[in-house]
Amino acid sequence: MHNQCSAPNCTSSKSDLYSLFRFPLDAERSKIWVEKCQREDLKDKSPEHLFRYYRLCAKHFENCDDASDPVTVLKDDAVPTIFDEPNKLPQVKRSKETDEDQKTNGRKKVKSSPPEVDMDKSKMAPEDLYKDYLRSLFESLVLLGEQNIPVSRPKSLEQDCTGLDNFKALLEYRINCGDEGMKKYCASTEVFPSLQLEQLIKVCERCVRSKVMKEVKENGFFSLITDELVKISDEWYLPVFLRYVNDSNYQRERFVGFLSFDGDADVLSEKLLSEMINDWGLNMEQCRGQAHSCSGIHYAKIKAFASRVLEKYPMAMLTVRPTHALNISLANSMALSGVQLVMFTLQKIESFFNQSPLLRMELEHAISVIHPDKEDKAKELKEACSTSWTKRHDAFEVTLELLEALLLCVDSVHDNEDLRWSDQITYDALEISKALSDFEFIMALVVLKNTMILLRAFGKNIQGDATDTYFAAGSLKAVLHSLTEVSDNIDVYHEFWTEEAVNLSSSMEIPVEFPRSLLRKHQSELGALQPENYYKEHLTVPLVKHTLKEVSELFNDEHLKALRCLSLVPAVILQNKPSQPDEENMLMYKNDIPNAGSLSAELHCWWVKWNKKGKVDLLISSLQETLQQADVKFFPNMLAVLRLLGVLPTFALDSTCDVAYKRFKMYMQNTPDAAKSKSLALLNINSDVGYDLDSMVDIYMKTYPSVEDAS
Repeated sequence: MHNQCSAPNCTSSKSDLYSLFRFPLDAERSKIWVEKCQREDLKDKSPEHLFRYYRLCAKHFENCDDASDPVTVLKDDAVPTIFDEPNKLPQVKRSKETDEDQKTNGRKKVKSSPPEVDMDKSKMAPEDLYKDYLRSLFESLVLLGEQNIPVSRPKSLEQDCTGLDNFKALLEYRINCGDEGMKKYCASTEVFPSLQLEQLIKVCERCVRSKVMKEVKENGFFSLITDELVKISDEWYLPVFLRYVNDSNYQRERFVGFLSFDGDADVLSEKLLSEMINDWGLNMEQCRGQAHSCSGIHYAKIKAFASRVLEKYPMAMLTVRPTHALNISLANSMALSGVQLVMFTLQKIESFFNQSPLLRMELEHAISVIHPDKEDKAKELKEACSTSWTKRHDAFEVTLELLEALLLCVDSVHDNEDLRWSDQITYDALEISKALSDFEFIMALVVLKNTMILLRAFGKNIQGDATDTYFAAGSLKAVLHSLTEVSDNIDVYHEFWTEEAVNLSSSMEIPVEFPRSLLRKHQSELGALQPENYYKEHLTVPLVKHTLKEVSELFNDEHLKALRCLSLVPAVILQNKPSQPDEENMLMYKNDIPNAGSLSAELHCWWVKWNKKGKVDLLISSLQETLQQADVKFFPNMLAVLRLLGVLPTFALDSTCDVAYKRFKMYMQNTPDAAKSKSLALLNINSDVGYDLDSMVDIYMKTYPSVEDAS
């Protein structure tokens, strides 16, 4: 099924010139393919099963039936249309001979290659034999990569020096199952694949990335997105994603690989850009947005990179990304010891309570003990505990309200009087308890809560639907005014916040003191300095200034203009019936749309169209839905603007489109550190791009032109 066409009466296989295409994962399109294919036995199979096991060759698609110029990539909306007529298909007649064959070891009579083909294969030229061998190697490597099976086991478990346990085992299995190309090549040479593995992986990575880049390039504009640094083989790497809108006007994100993150900020910025442009082939002139996630210790380097991108490519506006709440993103970017202590502890708390439902029950019991006479409050906190509250827009407020219950819970788990908990759980509980009972943690949490509460509504709305985002853009001025007012009167606010932190610490019997790290290193230098003054200069003032500066930069005039272009969304138009969408904001894209001169007239027609619609069209409240409504014939400029908005990282992807990031997180969470590979990760995360084994073989042979070079 994997290697041959599933269409009736079609004998194409992967060894022919015609490309084979998987059945689509989308249920509706998969159903259409099955109907066109005229295979009754496929109708009861799921789209996932069809995608995994069945293929159709290029002969069944229009403009794909020329074997001299084979098509290797299908459009997202491609439908097979070229099949034999039903009355011309051969009829299967049961006979005694058929029944006999089915009783004989389960074998059925199928059309097989004539004996002389096998004779010819045994006399294949060395180059053709080598190609068959390489194809088998790549097919095995792709299978391991797609299933996230480590090519080799960790070094600590290796019993030999090859490091090819799983790969070698799979190759031996193929030989035993009759892989003639591999069997004959291995029988005629002394070459063993152990020395080829690194080259194979590099070529595989190169081919996958080139397909992704081709897909992005064909669809025009894109945005550059990076995630938190990851560690692979003891080196730090920057994960890179690209967002674009495909030719069916659906938003897409693709993971394109890891970049080594080492060196001075300025040098690193140039190196990252150079690798993306020169090695990956990325056309940064088409970049219309960028978004970065970074922790405090790496903040300066990421900031330098973002500034360098903006300097060289001014249209690549700096934005936010909805994978994290705005307050969490801002806190993560602060290189302040107290803030980093809070963020690290919140991560440990989430990981701790995810280990067992019994731990959450223990926390709920602690909440009941702390709030015996406040049933509504206790219920509210228990409901918060059932969610990922450490990542919410009100994470700092909830953490403060839970603080006493959290400390009671982890202390109880650490005591382990009834011996219910493992040593690892009790150790984790002790570590969390130490952090929660540190005044630096409490002070930083209080300052974070009181600062970020000014951004809570704005952050939630900016990551909401199109209507919420549009109106949130108009509220930014008030948010900045509030932050500025706090900054201008920081002495007064710090005094109130310190009092809140001291009162909470007193109720929990936690001493008010300097940070522990400071006491260990500089205790003799503190003199008459009071903790209140220290936290003002080293926590409150820089935290408020950083927040004000970051919000101003992330939501600059260009970004706000883009957000206001959401006035094209029907739900926004219907809420603003008296006023037409603002043409001035859309003129920021005047060089990227087909005809800026007709923008005004086209905008008016678009406004009239939706003002005449009924209430049912209020359902069109998202950017993705609106993208499907803009006809390129009647509204080319509207479609162009909507597609440009679609690439911006600010707007959350539809759950069906946000696949790459989910796969990336799954790979990083589920793959043991020793088995992680930056090359195979690209293969695993992009397992749906459709690999061309013949292209991999050709590239490999050009890169390593002889068998001797490869080995």
